[in-house]
Amino acid sequence: MSDAGGVPQEAPEPDPSGGQGGPPGEDPEAKARGLCLRVLTHSPRTRAQLERALLRRGFEEEVVASVLGTFSEAGLIDDRLFAEAWVSSRHHGRRLSRKALARELRTRGIEEETVREAVDGLSDEDEEEAARDLARRSLRGSRSKDEQTRVRRALSVLARRGYSAGLSYRVVREELEAEGVDVELHDPDL
Repeated sequence: MSDAGGVPQEAPEPDPSGGQGGPPGEDPEAKARGLCLRVLTHSPRTRAQLERALLRRGFEEEVVASVLGTFSEAGLIDDRLFAEAWVSSRHHGRRLSRKALARELRTRGIEEETVREAVDGLSDEDEEEAARDLARRSLRGSRSKDEQTRVRRALSVLARRGYSAGLSYRVVREELEAEGVDVELHDPDL
């Protein structure tokens, strides 16, 4: 290109922002991709968590949809795999119930069907085993306390982890009986 006097000039650089404004050289999609990659480097995230992070930072909805679509296609975001890994990790590590796990997944933006599929991977036996382990640990740590305090503490631990009252009372009663303690704990569901 040349100006009116015939002096050659450089062609203007294309607007990498796609005409969305902002300082020259600022590509919103590249910035959004970079942010997603930084966030995913620290820990896996759901699509909803990434979407909220991008929208909070002021990215346009079209940019967010495009970037998240690309990440999903590339396998960097997979809510089903996230949910399965979350359930496995939190159930085995923290001994959370299916109910508590489902609540955690919902707060992370996982769709209901995916939540159900993930928690359905845990059997009733898995849940009872985890509840029994929690009750056993709680009771072991409170042997110097009176019987009612031990029962109350064990039931509280199980309740905080999302176990039903019926299951909680049953496993606490059975664990105390295994210790040789005769306790009258009636199932609250009856």
